[in-house]
Amino acid sequence: MPELPEIETVKNTLMPLVCGKHIIDCKLIQETVIKHPQPTLFCQRIAGRLIQNLARRGKYLLIHLDDGAILVVHLRMSGRLLCTPASHPLKPHTHVIFSIEDGWELRFTDTRRFGCLWLIGAEETDDFTGMATLGIEPLSSEFCAAYLQNTLGKRRITIKQGILDQHVLAGLGNIYADESLFAAQICPYRAANTLNQAEWQRLAAVIPVILLAAIEHNGTTFRDYLDGEGKEGENLPFLKAYGRAGQPCLNCGAPLIKIKVGGRGTAYCPNCQK
Repeated sequence: MPELPEIETVKNTLMPLVCGKHIIDCKLIQETVIKHPQPTLFCQRIAGRLIQNLARRGKYLLIHLDDGAILVVHLRMSGRLLCTPASHPLKPHTHVIFSIEDGWELRFTDTRRFGCLWLIGAEETDDFTGMATLGIEPLSSEFCAAYLQNTLGKRRITIKQGILDQHVLAGLGNIYADESLFAAQICPYRAANTLNQAEWQRLAAVIPVILLAAIEHNGTTFRDYLDGEGKEGENLPFLKAYGRAGQPCLNCGAPLIKIKVGGRGTAYCPNCQK
């Protein structure tokens, strides 16, 4: 699933292409991806609106419109939101087409159909998307070691499960959890309540660094993820733990081990992350 760096990259690549342009029309090929409001009303409300700005909240992409409404997009496992000339052939599994000015289209594609779109009106309370329950942003000024320790320090869950909890940290996923724990030299299946203050400080220090580096490299592409222009991310060669099970640790040379933590595949170094 695209995580914070990938959604941030989609936002950054789409902004210069769509901001300040009107949505002329909306065509639904697969209505089930529209979760709110009813599909026909969704199209009626979005047609003619001006795209003012794009933002991100956790793993959600937010498209702010001129009437105060927000188009919320969650890509889930295999969703893509691409800006392309209207003359380009449709890709398989294209579900929604937003026709915008100057002969361009914003197309939502999704092979697995797990992705979701919502249109939240200016006067509506967001009881639909799940964003209301998200934790703080790990790139915000609120994020620090004290926050992690106060939130997770008394819990018996594994530290990896703790930092993957979207109610704790918004946007961190499996890739960057493994990378962050590797960089902080913390074993992913350690109980959160066993970490000491120095370990909380190390973890809080590395998480933003890992995320910002991934954003600089336009995210990580293994299979499905593309940015808003249809380009793959370039962060894969920079990963030090995730996806490297069986390969030598880049710090000590010991083979990385793959286990499951909370049902999630997890790669770590048994020597560096004791």
